[in-house]
Amino acid sequence: MKKAFYLLAILFGCVTFSNAQVSFKPGFRAGLNVSHFSKGDDAYYNDGFTSNRDFGSRTDFYVGFFGDLKLTKYYSLQPEINYSRQGSKYDYYDEALMRNQSTDLEVSYLAVGIANKFTFNKLNVHVGPTFEFLVDQNFDTDADIDLAFFLGLGYDITPNFGVEARIKKGIVPVLDYSDGNHTNVVFSVGGFYKFDVK
Repeated sequence: MKKAFYLLAILFGCVTFSNAQVSFKPGFRAGLNVSHFSKGDDAYYNDGFTSNRDFGSRTDFYVGFFGDLKLTKYYSLQPEINYSRQGSKYDYYDEALMRNQSTDLEVSYLAVGIANKFTFNKLNVHVGPTFEFLVDQNFDTDADIDLAFFLGLGYDITPNFGVEARIKKGIVPVLDYSDGNHTNVVFSVGGFYKFDVK
């Protein structure tokens, strides 16, 4: 009896899924990054006194392509390829010059990600991982890759055009000091456009 019940449940699930309106729409996304390295205030001990490092925010951009595979009314799987320029403003005390200095630490990635999108009317929530390959930087780093996770919110203004915002946190240190490591933190806001495919 239990086997028959399980069989019926599986068949019902298959029929329901086969009747679902599965669709695919390619598109592109672009917008603004506001990024910094983790641990905004980092004190370190050197030559008998304490100095401070501060990793502040800097702005740049991202652009990418995606494929929106809508599997059910409420769920879509969205593979993405993105180019992301990010980094951090770096304020520190220069002991040689005996004064505070400031510079931009710039880093760029080519990223492959998967967004799991949960849609509720025109609002959608997206969460997923992204695997990022370093393509450019203006400082020394041993991290050629980054593994990050993101959480975002989107709104469909039309069936094809919408806006989105995400927060992304890397887990691979982009800077690794003896007194602490620093990872990517990125807040992004932008728009996207999906093309109709027949």
